Amino acid sequence: MHLMACHECDFLQKIPPVPEGSAALCARCGSLLLRNKPKSFQRPLALLMAGAILFVMFNAFPFLTFKKGGLVHETYVATGIRDLADQGMPHLAALVAFNLLIAPGLHLLAFLYVLVPVSLNRRAPGMFRVFRYLRLLQPWHMVEIFMLGVLVSMVKLAKMAQIIPGVAVYSLTAFIFVMAAASAAIDPHEVWERWEAPR
Repeated sequence: MHLMACHECDFLQKIPPVPEGSAALCARCGSLLLRNKPKSFQRPLALLMAGAILFVMFNAFPFLTFKKGGLVHETYVATGIRDLADQGMPHLAALVAFNLLIAPGLHLLAFLYVLVPVSLNRRAPGMFRVFRYLRLLQPWHMVEIFMLGVLVSMVKLAKMAQIIPGVAVYSLTAFIFVMAAASAAIDPHEVWERWEAPR
């Protein structure tokens, strides 16, 4: 048994072990407290593995190709960050690098560090602390804002040159949806239940 506060009415109550496929409801208001889904870690883990592949792809492949006359210029995510630094905007380049590469990469690695051992009924050193810090890191995961800026830029630059989206654009778009689906598929209560589970 463990204590849980209802998200709707804040009633603190003891929750007995919930059988697979069943759910626990609040004794006061009847709201859903938790649901024990069979093999619940397999789906987010599969999504995170797909996210890792997409993360590598949007960093390794061309992002946009500019064509004007006989000139062809390919850009990558890293080249855009380097160009900002070369143009005298190192702080902006560092901010873009953090929000586009570092924070999403750490977010992905932290999720994998927690979910791989949990799915194998094991513990990794500090995994519960890492899981707690995931909530602090999530607001800095702003890849979708970058994509919005790219779309606006593509519309404005379309009159000046032919712009061809590269593999990285589609990989980054898929990465946004895959990471959102993985975050939604993880039930935090099931992770915290492993805190007192035997190794």
